Formats: sequence, C-alpha cells, structure tokens
Amino acid sequence: MEAWEKLQAEMRACRLCLEAGHDIVPGAVFAGSAGARVMLIGQAPGVTEVEAKRPFNASSGRRLFKWLGAAGWQEDDFRGRHYMTAVTKCFPGKAAGGKGDRVPSKKEQKLCRPFLEREIKLVSPEVMILVGGLAIKLLYPRKWKLTQIIGTAVYWSDEQLAEGKLFAWKKGKLMDHYRPDWRGGRWVVPLPHPSGASLWPNKESNKQLIRRAVSMLSEMREEMTL
Repeated sequence: MEAWEKLQAEMRACRLCLEAGHDIVPGAVFAGSAGARVMLIGQAPGVTEVEAKRPFNASSGRRLFKWLGAAGWQEDDFRGRHYMTAVTKCFPGKAAGGKGDRVPSKKEQKLCRPFLEREIKLVSPEVMILVGGLAIKLLYPRKWKLTQIIGTAVYWSDEQLAEGKLFAWKKGKLMDHYRPDWRGGRWVVPLPHPSGASLWPNKESNKQLIRRAVSMLSEMREEMTL
C-alpha cells in the first residue's frame, strides 16, 4: 500500500500543468481503492467534481449511473467498491466560448499520463470502463467513429497483460459480445460521454449501441461477480 499512498499524494500535490502555463484548477479528483476490480476512466473533472472531490458528481453522473444501474450496479455500491479516475485529474476550466468545459490539450494529457498508467498498474482491474472521447482514444484508433466503438469490448489475456501493454488494442481481441469462458485477463468497455450537452446518446440507433454496451457490462458483473 506504500506505493498506492505515494501515488495518491503525488496526484494531489501535482502542479505540472499549472507550472506549464495551462489554465487549470489544481486538485486531483479520483476515488476508490487499489483493490477495486472495476476501473472507470472519464475525461476530466468538472467544477462540481472539484468542489465535491467526487468523480461524476453532477448531471453527467446521473446519466452515467443510469447506464450503470441498467447493468446492475447501484451508484453507492459502485462508488464504494470500484475505482473512478480520469485522463487528466484536474478541472481544465470552462471552454473559451463559455459553453461546457474546456477539453484538456494533448500536452496536458501527456503530463498526466504517467499518473494514469500507474493507477492502472496498481489497481490492475479486471474490467475498465472508458467514458467519453478522450478516454476512448486511449485505446481505440482515433479515426474510428463512436458508432464503430460503442457496443464493442477489447479483451487481453493474463499473458498479454504481463507484456505491459496498457492500451495497444491490436494486441487484444476486439469483440461485440462478452465471452464468459474467457477468465482472467482484462475486459475494456467504452461508453459515450454522458454530458447533457452531448446529443449523441439521444439518437435511437446510438441508444441501441449503448444498450449493447450495458448488456455486456451486465453479463460481466454477473458472471465475474463484480
């Protein structure tokens, strides 16, 4: 646990983006323990998440936990047993036009990436849920559209994970269904950003893709007793 406590302290104390001139509000937001079997990775905390020190605390959280609830996870139970973090840990501030939050730059993502990699290695989750475009792009090809991605999953065996491949999706198996006979290793399931500002989840054909993703998560939760 010494390595875990050291990582948490370093994330909370980090000022790298601020010192590099990026307009952020310092104060890392994450929640959960190193023993979590499910790890959820979002984009970046919003202003209410910074104030509450709790990931997905506002309206986007309500939609997210509606999806997770359909998979069988109640919000309090999920928050209490699993790990929640983001591609960048600090609030990036509002977008220049004043609508929504600013998307963290590639430079900010690069500065924060070592923290995320250490989180994944220390938690070593059996299931990772990638929420929103920035998190999804950690794994899936950048040119792919959400309609090609949502409703799929990637699986790595224990042997592949031992090679240290965190996000090289071609090393894993791209699936459109869950295989309960594949035990061990790690499953990764993407979900769209649950922000109310996003209209993508409102389209009926996209809702079907979300339901497919939720169905896979439900099967994983039941079969793996997550």
